Amino acid sequence: METIALTRVGLENLVETIALEVVRQMGSEAGAWLSEEAECACRHTAPSGAIQCVNDQPAELRVLARLMDHTLLRPQATRAQIEQLADEARQWCFGTICVNPIWVALAAEKLRGSGVKVAAVVGFPLGATLTSVKRAEAQAVILAGAEEVDMVMNVGAMRSGDLEAVENDIRGVLEVCHEGGAILKVILENAYLSDQEKVEACRVVKRAGADFVKTSTGFGPSGATANDVHLMRETVGPEMGVKAAGGIRNLTDAVTMLDAGATRLGTSASIAILEEAAAALASRLPQPPPALAGRAALGYCDSLGPRFLGLVQGRR
Repeated sequence: METIALTRVGLENLVETIALEVVRQMGSEAGAWLSEEAECACRHTAPSGAIQCVNDQPAELRVLARLMDHTLLRPQATRAQIEQLADEARQWCFGTICVNPIWVALAAEKLRGSGVKVAAVVGFPLGATLTSVKRAEAQAVILAGAEEVDMVMNVGAMRSGDLEAVENDIRGVLEVCHEGGAILKVILENAYLSDQEKVEACRVVKRAGADFVKTSTGFGPSGATANDVHLMRETVGPEMGVKAAGGIRNLTDAVTMLDAGATRLGTSASIAILEEAAAALASRLPQPPPALAGRAALGYCDSLGPRFLGLVQGRR
């Protein structure tokens, strides 16, 4: 496995940026959130020599884990694989696991009491179904235990210039989500859109009141790119979530997306990324960086904080 080479200063910048982004998302409660351990039910059953629990790791690794949606959306995924996904999420204390609707009830049961949320996809992966069907699907997954919904936008309507249809579709699902206490992420499937269409789509999603814009399903011609994430962040502003998903395979990819403006990462390579980050921390920071709690207590306002300038020093 390739690893990313970081200087001490570069790694501290990464840690600070991740922590400040979490502060921005959590608001006034951020300081308290960063100071407490994520609840974990792994019981330290990992194989000898493996990282047993993310709570055994430095705070910055725990924060990074909470920005990740541990994902398995393959149609051939089995019950055993979903159970393994949930067990991994408990061990690593990810923000969510993201699964297909059929697996939501199982995932919610497996993760009860862990602090890890369940995210479900709706209208996936094409987005080309009726709003009434998307609403019913969203309601069903929320009743089954999902706390986050990732819906696919009506891409065909977007490309046809029918912005009203796109917005009404999103509003229909949003109503169900917010009534059920779930947040809504809207997948644009950027690979099918021009840059102007991406901008228009972001504006529609924001106007509709959704919580996140998301780059990709992971099933289209291509996934997240730094340029797309930057464009989306620039369009929606600092207060709305931006989720990068599709093709995020290593720490370099994760850093690149966060640096471009992502506030959530959807990936099936979550564990590999955290293991790479843990190795970087172990090799580059024999002494932990200064505590972040004081900085967190100050809150985080309009900007996304320092970017990752000079973070990646190149492969060695």
